[in-house]
Amino acid sequence: MKHIYHITGMTCNNCVASVADALSKIDEVTQVDVNLEKSNAEISMTSHIPIEVLGSALKSKYSISEKQSDRDELSIVSEGKTKFQQLKPLLLIFLYLFGAVFFLNYKEWNAGEAMLDFMGLFYIVFSFFKLLDLKGFPESFRMYDPLAKVIPAYGWIYPFLELALGIMLLMRFQITIALITTILILGITTIGVTKTLLDKKSIRCACLGTALKLPMTEATFIENTIMLLMAGVMLFNSLT
Repeated sequence: MKHIYHITGMTCNNCVASVADALSKIDEVTQVDVNLEKSNAEISMTSHIPIEVLGSALKSKYSISEKQSDRDELSIVSEGKTKFQQLKPLLLIFLYLFGAVFFLNYKEWNAGEAMLDFMGLFYIVFSFFKLLDLKGFPESFRMYDPLAKVIPAYGWIYPFLELALGIMLLMRFQITIALITTILILGITTIGVTKTLLDKKSIRCACLGTALKLPMTEATFIENTIMLLMAGVMLFNSLT
């Protein structure tokens, strides 16, 4: 895999050589191309390397920041497309989820059971996409999730947490715990999503992992809000 990172602190060709040499010594790195004019480094690696590891390999005068390639790719993907076109994969998934819930419950319709099925299927499907690129997901996720920024390990745990919650909801196992956990984790993520939208940052939404390049938009906020509302209603009903 190949990624492009922004490097600051380089002023001459000696700096270029120093940065390239330091990054090349990292075990998973196979090739490093440093560009002084663009202030970036194109790094080929055998497996995903956390940006903290890359930064620790450099001298203190240099700093390395988030991938530029993802932002560039996102701009290319988004350019000339409407929001509907950009979010088509996400909308199709929601359509399939609503359809599955309808067919599972239409004979004996119960709103509570339907919401539990929807939430369970939501978690199962979304965790699947995150697990497709487990190494790449945490870095994308921590770009906007407040807890993942503070505790990087949380990004690695999150897909498995979603999978566990999906199974619990579909099996109707410890529903109260699953609902409370849903409100906590999605509440934290929604705070980060809201801040990103208010700051008008152009970043990738990690809701479907890194397999699909989805831009962060209001749809991400709505998606989380739907889940939070369902969890809140179900928790309220279970406690009253």
